[in-house]
Formats: sequence, structure tokens, C-alpha cells
Amino acid sequence: MSRPLVAIVGRPNVGKSMLFNRLAGQRLSIVEDTPGVTRDRLYAPCEWAGRRFDIVDTGGIEPNTADEILLFMREQAMMAIDSADVIVMVAEIGTGITAADQEVAGMLQRSGKPVVLAVNKMDATGPNDPGIYEFYNLGLGDPIAVSAVHGHGTGDLLDACVAHFPPETEEQEEAGRIRVAVIGKPNVGKSSLINFILGEKRVIVADMPGTTRDAVDTPVDNEFGQYLFIDTAGIRRKSKVNERVEKFSVMRAQLAVDRCDVCLIMIDARDGVTEQDTKIAGLAHEAGKASIIVVNKWDLVEKETNTMAEMRKAVKRDLSFMDYAPVVFISCLTGQRTGRIFEMVNTANEQASMRISTGALNNILADAQARQQPPTDKGRRLKVYYMTQTGVRPPHFVIFCNKKELFHFSYQRYIENRIRAAFPLEGTPVKLTIRQKGDTE
Repeated sequence: MSRPLVAIVGRPNVGKSMLFNRLAGQRLSIVEDTPGVTRDRLYAPCEWAGRRFDIVDTGGIEPNTADEILLFMREQAMMAIDSADVIVMVAEIGTGITAADQEVAGMLQRSGKPVVLAVNKMDATGPNDPGIYEFYNLGLGDPIAVSAVHGHGTGDLLDACVAHFPPETEEQEEAGRIRVAVIGKPNVGKSSLINFILGEKRVIVADMPGTTRDAVDTPVDNEFGQYLFIDTAGIRRKSKVNERVEKFSVMRAQLAVDRCDVCLIMIDARDGVTEQDTKIAGLAHEAGKASIIVVNKWDLVEKETNTMAEMRKAVKRDLSFMDYAPVVFISCLTGQRTGRIFEMVNTANEQASMRISTGALNNILADAQARQQPPTDKGRRLKVYYMTQTGVRPPHFVIFCNKKELFHFSYQRYIENRIRAAFPLEGTPVKLTIRQKGDTE
């Protein structure tokens, strides 16, 4: 049985995301004094009174709106309500009960789920503001005074949530899941891919860039294995990052790369590799992450006999710094080749974790030097003594030599290519560190 799920809901701008961050113990959700900043569902693990559970932040619910984004946000919040074990409705003391609060409360009552009412922005210490008693009129039971800013009342809130949990059973282990970050510029189909894999509208999809702002974690279990997909906000050019919210979104995407095992770098087949695609791919490469280049919207490309082969060659040329990354051509609309992604993720993850014995590495090194002598400079010849592996993700090899300055980049590349010729290492970068004999670092 999965862990209990607590959904945090309410109208926009009552402090849901700040409360979510307070309960999660880290800044996962974007907090900005602007309604509509949180759009997708965002999950985090939590523990209280010996119980482990998950909390989910949602976009603000506007009961009566024609705005497309606000309608998406309401739909996402309703999905969270449907899957939650307990619902925390957040209101705020400053405005009292609004018509939107009453609509949301009625919606939650009709859901039949246990609801805990939190009245936020009760920041003062001492006796509660008498205005809190007005919230009994929502019909959701005793209101709990909380301050998301200072943390006041969060213990009482969690006590009330835990009281509604089903009896404790063995929790599912999340360890062992392959963490997959889906990155790319805006509107290349990142959310569409995850929605197709899940078969549900898990992440907001709209024909406009920028509809995903937070990095959203989605567990996926299938015949290929167990995964955690991280959908990220599209990374724009810096010149176009004007709002503080957009800057936070770029940070979220970069953090998603840092905590993933494998990156799916999505590219629009109609555009080919753009300058921005190159910079985004560079984030994964510099972080040493296993990567797969996913060319989406292949169904929209007019094809001739060698269209795919030519496109593959162009992608490899434009992303030559990560020629280790395999390329797959898909369509999130039709599902074409999306199943291959899981096999490629598994392979890339295994190769990034590969360990090669010191004996095998030194056999490769000896063969490489016999094929091509180490370089010389002003009569001094590079002497390469031995090589060993010191880490994984990515595979990290240390080579000891007589003079580091003689070990030119071109010869380092040659040695890397010889390693890759002996061992696949498909999908993963390789890190080479050159040390001079006698170095301790």
C-alpha cells in the first residue's frame, strides 16, 4: 500500500505553497506574492508522529473562471483531491471568508474526504485573533491557526491530518527508482510525454510556453522497471527571463538535473537543434548525467528516404560534445517509439553505474599506447603509468603520468575513445582526471 497523501488546496494566494515548503522542510514550491504561481501538483515526503506520508501542493482553485490557465489549475487540484487521503483547506485571516472560500469548502464537502481547515497568516504570538471563529461558518470543523512564515500551529495541523490516516501498513519503498529529468526549451512536449506515459493528464499541457513552472515528480511503474519522472519548466534564453518566477523556474530545472540519474533532452523535430537546445544539453553534460536525446513531434516532419538518418547526423553534429548520447525520434501525440525510451533509460543508467577493473583498464591503456605513442614536447615524452576507476555517475577514471602538461586534450580524447571501444558506456559521459606521479590530490 502506498503512503497516505495529504493535499493542500484553497483559493489563490492564501499561502499554500509557503505552508507546503514549511511542512516539507525545504523550498520545493515556488513562492511569489502573485496568484497562479503554482500550476501543477508538486509532491514531497513528510514525516510526523512516526508516520510517513506525502504532501501535495496545488494551484489555487478559482471556482468560477473562464481563464484557460485557471481552469487547468482547478482540474489539477481536483485530481489531487480525488487521490488524497486527507485534504488541508487553507484560508487566510486577513480577508476573512470570501465567496471563493465558500465555493471551495462546498467542493471539498462533496468529495467525502476528511478535511482539515487551516487559517493561515496567524503570525502574532499569544491569544488567537477572534476573527478565526468566523471560519466555523465554512462547516469544516474546528479551524487550526497556522503561520506558514513562522511555523506556528503546524504541529497541530499535522496531528489533525495524521488522525485521519488509515491504519499503518508496510510502505512502498521508493529506493531503486531511476530518476529521470525531462528537460528542454518551452513547448517541446515535455509534459505531453509524461502524460502519454501515464495515460492521464498528470501535468498541465497547453499550446503556450511556460505552463509548467515547478519541477513535478511522477512515479511510474511498468514492465520495464520503476521510475520517477521529473517534468521541468522549459528553460528560456536568459534575455527572455524577465520575471522572478521564470528565474526560479530555470533554477528548478537545473536542480532537477542535479538530482536525476538520467536526463531526457527533448528537441522539437521541426526546429532541429537550436542554440538554446545546445545550452540545455550542456547543463546535463556538465553535471555528468547520463542523457538521451529525444526528438519529439516527428509525426509533423515531412519525410523522404533518408530523413531520419540525416536528422540523426545533424543532431550528433550540433551536439558533438555529447556524442555518447543516443537519439530517439518520437511523437507524444501518436505514441510512436515512446516505448523505446524506457529501454534506453535502463541502458544509460546501467552504463553510468558501470565499474571496470583496474586490470582491464590498464590492458586498454597499454594497447592504446602501442597503437598511438604518447605525445612529445621539446624532446620530452609523456609517460603514462597506469589508470584506475575512482567513481561512477559518471564513470570517473584517474590516469597517472610523468607530466600533466604533456597530456594534451587530444590524447585524453583518444584514451576515452579506446575505453568506449572496449566497453559500451552508451548514454553516459566519462570523466578523466590526469595526475602527475607523486600528486596526492
